[in-house]
Amino acid sequence: MEYRRPEAAKVQEMDPGEKRLNELGYKQELRREMTLFKTLAISFSTITLFTGITPLYGSSLLYAGPASLVWGWVVVSFFTWFVGIAMAEICSSFPTTGSLYFWAAHLAGPRWGPFASWCCAWLETIGLVAGIGTQAYAGSQTLQSIILLCTGTNKDGGYFAPKWLFLCMYIGLTLIWAVLNTFALEVIAFIDVISIWWQVIGGLVIVIMLPLVSLTTKSASYVFTHFETAPNSTGISSKPYVVVLSFLVSQYSLYGYDAAAHLTEETKGADKNGPIAILSSIGIITVFGWAYILALTFSIQDFGYLYDPSNETAGAFVPAQILYDAFQGRYHNSAGAIVLLLIIWGSFFFGGLSITTSAARVVYALSRDEGIPFSSIWRKIHPKHKVPSNAVWLCAAICILLGLPILKVNVVFTAITSICTIGWVGGYAVPIFARIVMDEKNLKAGPFYLGKARRPVCIIAFLWICYTCSVFLLPTYYPLSWNTFNYAPGAIGVGLSLIMLWWILDARKWFKGPVRNIDISNGKV
Repeated sequence: MEYRRPEAAKVQEMDPGEKRLNELGYKQELRREMTLFKTLAISFSTITLFTGITPLYGSSLLYAGPASLVWGWVVVSFFTWFVGIAMAEICSSFPTTGSLYFWAAHLAGPRWGPFASWCCAWLETIGLVAGIGTQAYAGSQTLQSIILLCTGTNKDGGYFAPKWLFLCMYIGLTLIWAVLNTFALEVIAFIDVISIWWQVIGGLVIVIMLPLVSLTTKSASYVFTHFETAPNSTGISSKPYVVVLSFLVSQYSLYGYDAAAHLTEETKGADKNGPIAILSSIGIITVFGWAYILALTFSIQDFGYLYDPSNETAGAFVPAQILYDAFQGRYHNSAGAIVLLLIIWGSFFFGGLSITTSAARVVYALSRDEGIPFSSIWRKIHPKHKVPSNAVWLCAAICILLGLPILKVNVVFTAITSICTIGWVGGYAVPIFARIVMDEKNLKAGPFYLGKARRPVCIIAFLWICYTCSVFLLPTYYPLSWNTFNYAPGAIGVGLSLIMLWWILDARKWFKGPVRNIDISNGKV
């Protein structure tokens, strides 16, 4: 029987994440080469320091002034920890690429598992693909401001990119991310390691330098206690309503930490390192994000001038105007503002790259389980690079289609942001709710286990997610018109109705959720 000993030794040396994957019925197909640091880098890059705060900072500041914006980050961060802790526990038990929808299937049980995984998979797919669009749009917006300041300013004949060029920048970024994601995962991991240092060092530079460069800074009482509405600009006079809307920047920024879960089949020791990456990402972004908001707010020179269409940045991008005012006031040129905007633009670039990686992994996992039309195409792995390249290009194509209305519609970013948040965060709710109602004895706990605390943690997380999705359906400006109407409710409603109709008429007959590709009883693959 000695010939069996090498085999036994091999089994003992198997990565614990791969062992758990096999127990769940999946064979190891993707390369398991990601370390904790690389997984954390991708997860952190998906949340990112700048990409959530920067594009919505101006509108959130306008709704209710600085105090509501600053303290809103603290409130949202507090509840985000409940969501992150609930997801970390589930990730520890189910370290698979399918992550959320796989979790939903197993936690909901054999009766409701297929329906739960169907809903979760499509919500997550919608959110992630729209998430690529948010990064491409905001990255193009930042590049638009960089071009404007490099060629002069809005007052000095600078070039403000028209809609057709804006769309070209949007498409160009999407295509670059798709090309980079077609290469081996090591390339993406290397770029994302650069990303985490880019954002940490760049974030420190902006947070420290901006208040120092500004000729004057706002008082602490203004930043932390000043509250004012702008009914003439927003059309909203209700104080509770504007406070709710001022929190949107924080709610939009503080998610995406599930990216670590999408990479668990490629991460060493995923049952431990996946949860660590999720919680570490939340901790880093909570601290750095608040510091970034404070740096911008303390450095405001003239609140009203930030939104003036005749100012140097055409009133189109409030953070750009804050940076310009600081450096122009101190050094009488905009070179420093351009450099800091390039740092912010780099953050959008890295964020879009990471979200493309996550979106492709979700599409691949869903295709592997026959949950998408023409699944045989989208689940193919590149023979050389071992990445789901077809899924990457499907996500890029859909993202480009989402951006086409840029040519005619002025509220594209509002709609894409809402769709992204509702889909992405809404996908979190399904497995968390299933975790609340499941029988505890049916869970094979991983190294990260909440025990008796799991129910209160999950209930708070679930209610917070429901609230977050609800507020992104609200109108953000009044009176309502084609230029101010938030059409996300209509888009989400139509999309989910078609998905549910497909389920009722056809998919429920054949979709069974995650499909095993290992026969555990006899060891066959």
